[in-house]
Order: sequence, then C-alpha cells, then structure tokens
Amino acid sequence: MLTYFKESYHELRHQVTLPSRAEASNLMVIVAVFSILFALATWGVDSLFSKLIQLYFNALIG
Repeated sequence: MLTYFKESYHELRHQVTLPSRAEASNLMVIVAVFSILFALATWGVDSLFSKLIQLYFNALIG
C-alpha cells in the first residue's frame, strides 16, 4: 500500500502536466456544450416516452 502511494505521488509530481488556462477554457466550453446537448436529448426521449405511455394507457382505459 505504501508503494502505491509513493508511486502515485511520484507520477503526480513528475509526469502529470496541467493544461494552460486557454486550453482549460476551451475544454470547459466543449464540456458545457455537450452537457447541454445531452440534457436536451434526454429531455426529448423522456418526453417522447411519456407521450407514448400516455397514449397507451388512454387507449387501454378508453
């Protein structure tokens, strides 16, 4: 376990590089856009299934 922490610390200190501020900003915008698109797609599918289930139960009852 101690070896794992030592190796992890060494990798973090010597092999990990952080993106520049500009690159981080660009990546943040990309993530935000895809998050919004995914939320809209999820909302669309949810609305479609909701309407289909509503039609099914209305047909079953009526």
